[in-house]
Amino acid sequence: MTLKELEVFYRLADKNHMVEVAKELGISQAAVSLAIKSLEKSIGEKLFERIGKKIVLNEYGRKFYDETFMCYEKLMESQKMFSKDKISGRLKILSSRSFGNFIIPKIIVNFLKRYENVKISHVIKNSSDIIKDILEAKADLGIIETEIDDVDIVKEKIGSDRLIIVSKNKKLAEKEVFIDSLFGKKWILREKGSGTREMFLNAIGDLRKEINVFLECSEFDEIKNFLLEDEDIITCISEYAVKEEIKEKKLFEIKAKNIDLRRNFYLVYHKDKYRSKLFETFREFLKSN
Repeated sequence: MTLKELEVFYRLADKNHMVEVAKELGISQAAVSLAIKSLEKSIGEKLFERIGKKIVLNEYGRKFYDETFMCYEKLMESQKMFSKDKISGRLKILSSRSFGNFIIPKIIVNFLKRYENVKISHVIKNSSDIIKDILEAKADLGIIETEIDDVDIVKEKIGSDRLIIVSKNKKLAEKEVFIDSLFGKKWILREKGSGTREMFLNAIGDLRKEINVFLECSEFDEIKNFLLEDEDIITCISEYAVKEEIKEKKLFEIKAKNIDLRRNFYLVYHKDKYRSKLFETFREFLKSN
């Protein structure tokens, strides 16, 4: 059955005359008759009977009317809502920890203020898990900080970030050093699959074999708590994550020579993803913020 067939049914149930219904809907009397026959075929029961010149609901028709009319009204309200405001629906967004904790909350809040009929589900995962979920169509879009080359994924640059080497030890921040001079320290790295970990290890290349990995952590607060406990602990982390601690001089950035720790944030989605009005609007909003 279709919404059009249901509309014909409810109007005919109220008017009891095919000619009047046909005029109201701007269709032929034959079209009204065909719509009712199609609806009755779908249900498997006759819904109307002719009494003189009138067409009235029979017992099945009255029951069908009573059981379905409220649902029909809700469907029509939804249809009007979507035709009036195309920016409606639900989005599932995944983002890496750096972007998800420090950048996207404000973007989502501002977007939802502008588009009140939108619902957003946001989950933080590491970059490798985000890519996996996008490939399996478990989310609409993701934000990662990992370089990726996959024919099934569309990748668009939306911003940049800088990783910094951080410690509680103020003396280490007094001058530029070669990265390998820090390898004797107790290093905390993000978990495997993290874009931050991957970029740092790629940046130091073969020297990764020499680094003393003291601990692996997935949460920024956990990493910062360890750093604040011991001057001998060191990490490589997004500057967004330790912005306040550096400002308050609780932690210090260590300048490393000959190492580039700048990276890009990428919006990623499946190449076969249906790009709805909502999807495109959020995508442009994200890129402009």
